[in-house]
Amino acid sequence: MKEGLVIGQTAEITAEVTSEMVAQFEGGVVHPAYSTVSMVYHMEWAARQIILPYLEDHEEGIGASVTVKHVAPTAVSTMVTVKATVTALKNHLVITDVEARNEKGIIGKGEVTQAILPKEQIAERIEASLVSNA
Repeated sequence: MKEGLVIGQTAEITAEVTSEMVAQFEGGVVHPAYSTVSMVYHMEWAARQIILPYLEDHEEGIGASVTVKHVAPTAVSTMVTVKATVTALKNHLVITDVEARNEKGIIGKGEVTQAILPKEQIAERIEASLVSNA
């Protein structure tokens, strides 16, 4: 990684909750509210914004872990802001606290850890995960 990434650094994304982001399984809507799956996506996306300027050409970030608590519902057409803050840098890991909010307050919080690895190593691991038909 390039130098300059520090603990306390933040990144933020904003998204409007759409009908595609509601809690649903196999096309059946469970609740007409922002899904935990969508929240996790936005939390990972906010955390990724932090690492992008620091990746070398031969490196990529890959998700290592996500921990989330979804604490309040959010209706369709509501704006959600997700903020990621670097809390630790350990070897090749970038650990961020993440917080999702709507205009009424916190709707989710958690932690996203990304591993920074050579692209070649990631490709090898993906290839090794393929099931052979032989």
